[in-house]
Amino acid sequence: MDLFEYQARDIFAKHDVPVLAGEVIDTPEAAREVTERLGGRAVVKAQVKTGGRGKAGGVKLASDPADAVEKANAILGMDIKGHTVHKVMLAQTADIAEEYYVSFLLDRTNRTFLAMASVEGGVEIEEVAATKPEALAKIPVDAIEGVTEAKAREIVEAAKFPAELHDQVVNVLQKLWDVFVKEDALLVEVNPLVKTGDGKVIALDGKVSLDANADFRQPDHDALEDKAAANPLEAAAKAKGLNYVKLDDGQVGIIGNGAGLVMSTLDVVAYAGEAHSNVKPANFLDIGGGASAEVMANGLEIILGDPDVKSVFVNVFGGITACDAVANGIVQALELLKSKGEDVSKPLVVRLDGNNAELGRKILTDANHPLVQQVDTMDGAADRAAELAAK
Repeated sequence: MDLFEYQARDIFAKHDVPVLAGEVIDTPEAAREVTERLGGRAVVKAQVKTGGRGKAGGVKLASDPADAVEKANAILGMDIKGHTVHKVMLAQTADIAEEYYVSFLLDRTNRTFLAMASVEGGVEIEEVAATKPEALAKIPVDAIEGVTEAKAREIVEAAKFPAELHDQVVNVLQKLWDVFVKEDALLVEVNPLVKTGDGKVIALDGKVSLDANADFRQPDHDALEDKAAANPLEAAAKAKGLNYVKLDDGQVGIIGNGAGLVMSTLDVVAYAGEAHSNVKPANFLDIGGGASAEVMANGLEIILGDPDVKSVFVNVFGGITACDAVANGIVQALELLKSKGEDVSKPLVVRLDGNNAELGRKILTDANHPLVQQVDTMDGAADRAAELAAK
């Protein structure tokens, strides 16, 4: 989960990272009072989860409270790279002397954590990495050792920070590492980390991405989710504990057991759809190993609630959960949805293979549900689901 800048700032402050005062608002008039509290001047910053805000006109300096209202009014509602601005943060102004860059992230390629730092901050770090790679220090961080004072000094020296700032930057790096570890983050980035006119080092802008797999031990993170921007189907699926992702422009709903099988199913449906008006898969939905009637009903309810879906492909390879249990789950799920008054009118193509596949097929045959069609092969079932969606 990516955070807005104001949320990152609040988390930094929680862990004693030096930041400037700031408040978030969603109406222009609220900028007046906030700017007065900030000393009469403020930086008005669009809150969107994308870069390039400054170039797009989403960051403006307000010289007084009335100007802040005007600037907030201009920024709220802006479109920045496809993101609509619904909130702005008003931040205390700073006398910026120099701008730097620091970050911690998960290095998946090398299976470690990585610190990156540069004395050329304030611009997109990708630009620095591409044009002046020698200006970006990259230091691996051991997960057990973490960022000790010695490791922080190694990072500072590798990035060639001014000697008079070493102690301050070391302190900031250790506190940012606290944010990274204690908040279960995948990325903690400060760009720019600034030196002010009086020699202080402050995190002026922050970017934080949190690991959703750690939500079970971070109950406070639920309040950070931008629920207004979340896809309603994905939000409903999350509430039911389902691994679901809505895809753009798809017509074939997908249910499978196991992420690998579901990914393969997306591919075969996309390929089959080329021959049937170019229909595409509508979602990723992995019901996992416990395909009970309730789980199947929840999955079907989410998929059938998608107006884009015209047919559903249930692709199951029986393993720990046998195919007869899956078949019973499908039959009971359809009955359960009907009893709840749900409109179950879209055809289901079912392919069962693996453990107790024959028994599972017999259960579906005996049930003789008018919406359920069985196809023995994965390619054949994908083709049939695509054909039904096209019709």
